Amino acid sequence: MKVLLEWLKDYVATGAAEALARDLPLVGLNVEGMEAAPNGAGTLLDFEITANRADLLSHYGIAREVGARYAQPLKAIEPKPKEAAEPASQAAGVEIAAPDLCHRYVALVLRNVKVQPSPDWLRKRLEACGIASINNIVDVTNYVLLELGHPTHAFDLDTLAEKKIIVRTAKPGEKLTTLDGVARSLKPHHLVIADAKRPVALAGIMGGADTEISLRTKNVLLESAWFDPITTRRAAKELGLRTEASYRFERGMDVEAPLRAARRCAEMFLELAGGELLAGAIDAYPRRWQPPTLKLRQSEILRILGEAIPDAIVGQILTALGFSVTRAGADAWQVTVPSWRRDVTREVDLIEELARLHGYDKFPSRLPPARQPVAPRPYAATEAALRRALEAQGYDEVVCFSPVDPADAEKFLAPGDELARLRNPLSEEVSVLRPSGLVSLVETLAWNVNRGQRNARFYEIGKAYTVRDGQFSERRVLTLAATGLLREKSVHEAEQAYDFYALKGAVEAALEAFALPAVALETCDAAWFHPAERAAVQAGKQRLGGLGRLHPALAAHFKLRQEAYLAELDLEALYAAGLRPPAYRPLPRFPGVARDFSLLLDSGVSFGAVRRTIEGLKIAELISVAAVDRFRGEALPRNKYSLLVRVTFQSFEQTLTDEQIRAHSERIVRALEKELGASLRA
Repeated sequence: MKVLLEWLKDYVATGAAEALARDLPLVGLNVEGMEAAPNGAGTLLDFEITANRADLLSHYGIAREVGARYAQPLKAIEPKPKEAAEPASQAAGVEIAAPDLCHRYVALVLRNVKVQPSPDWLRKRLEACGIASINNIVDVTNYVLLELGHPTHAFDLDTLAEKKIIVRTAKPGEKLTTLDGVARSLKPHHLVIADAKRPVALAGIMGGADTEISLRTKNVLLESAWFDPITTRRAAKELGLRTEASYRFERGMDVEAPLRAARRCAEMFLELAGGELLAGAIDAYPRRWQPPTLKLRQSEILRILGEAIPDAIVGQILTALGFSVTRAGADAWQVTVPSWRRDVTREVDLIEELARLHGYDKFPSRLPPARQPVAPRPYAATEAALRRALEAQGYDEVVCFSPVDPADAEKFLAPGDELARLRNPLSEEVSVLRPSGLVSLVETLAWNVNRGQRNARFYEIGKAYTVRDGQFSERRVLTLAATGLLREKSVHEAEQAYDFYALKGAVEAALEAFALPAVALETCDAAWFHPAERAAVQAGKQRLGGLGRLHPALAAHFKLRQEAYLAELDLEALYAAGLRPPAYRPLPRFPGVARDFSLLLDSGVSFGAVRRTIEGLKIAELISVAAVDRFRGEALPRNKYSLLVRVTFQSFEQTLTDEQIRAHSERIVRALEKELGASLRA
């Protein structure tokens, strides 16, 4: 915003422009540039005003900051225009039909004005700030806009049907030709100023051509109001019409300012255009503003800034900025926030005001303590153990975005779950949150494979999101994805493709560090896995997740042109289990003994069930249970398969005898026959 230095000096004593450009940025008021006005009106300072400081969009607002910075008094603007005997309420009427969008509307009525060119001093000040001079009435409204920061608008009263103002939303099909000569189609959510028959202005944006001030104008209705920032911004954007007025209303104007701004305009109208001001203001103010009060404590100033500010300076700074300050104890104040400072809502906001006006340079520089207490991140050790285990097996960590394409996400949606949709997505392609980390990792695999990286292994520790029965669920998951070769061909070894068992080994290796019951693979019905290569990962009675080969239909959907193997584990179970404490035991002095059992099993019986049955016998000398071979073929009965299981026994106290091994083997066979219907093959 451009501010004329000579105009600024009407309200506060200032130094040279160079001094302001040097000092004001130190209090948060950045000066972007400085130049001489092209019409010789003086020196222009170009200020960068942040969106939350609408009170600085005027010369008077800047003057208040300058006065506070240099401890200089601020000249008050208290307009007292002379009024005629006739009340304004008899000459015009105001109705607010949309009180949620217009909190206040002030109207003044002037009669017998003379519309003519503005004097040179007024014209030069406006043109120096980038506003063209039109006539004395319009120029005064623009002058007060730049002076006090509050937009006003002048209507030709004689062009208003029934001399009435109605603040309402537009009706379907209504149009308005604005002052720029463009006929604009209005929407029902646009706020308009209307007379008894038609809209005559876009509220907070621009007036209408039919009611503009012209050389024929004799009677004027002056508007000064407060309009909703969001409604104003939306309408200005939709209509492609940004003005000095809309720029200010979008940022939130002072609801207490309309009457003062209107009286200031009237005062200048009488001076520059003559006529008479009808008595009183038509002030429709359905929702009066109540000033908020904040408690400010010296102890909190010390805690946040690290340095106390003397009580006298606290009062001086806040008073200079327009706050009302009263004592509330030995080291506290009750501070009433002025209406133009809507950005100040908390005690810390007051402390920020004190810090910037007192001067950041007055706070001593101190190094932070050598040791800062840092709270350990929850489950950091758990995740570190997972990362070590997976990276040792050649997996690379990736970090993916959670928003994904719903067409991809629904492929990994479990029965009963719904997608978690974003309220305001950037686009339809990223309008839902992923229900599984597999969505992201399959996309990552496809991207790499299609760009020549055919051997890839990735993992991610992230979150998955679903909705079930109206309840939002957020889970932290470990996701693995691999494709291509497990081992490339070399002089000494043949190449080996990554397969289901390599993935199973990776998952088991990652879980070894945790204090979980024995991990087993069970049947799984996840539709995104190949029906012949999928399994659920089970630890005792707890389901940890699943693994398997990506279903060919999904591979085609993601344009992944080679087999991919995926796994996903629920990390909450791992967090609950915690890391397995290190355990040490001496090397065995006595030999182990392995026994093979060639079992005939029903097709639905898994190796996991076999292992659980054997381990459930609690044989002290049992060391391991492993699947060695599996066979299916026509030589076997229908719906049966053969599984070769190797059981290893070992004692740390003695060499096991044949009788002991035989006894253990018989117990195992009996248990398998009874629990699983297994039989030994001849």
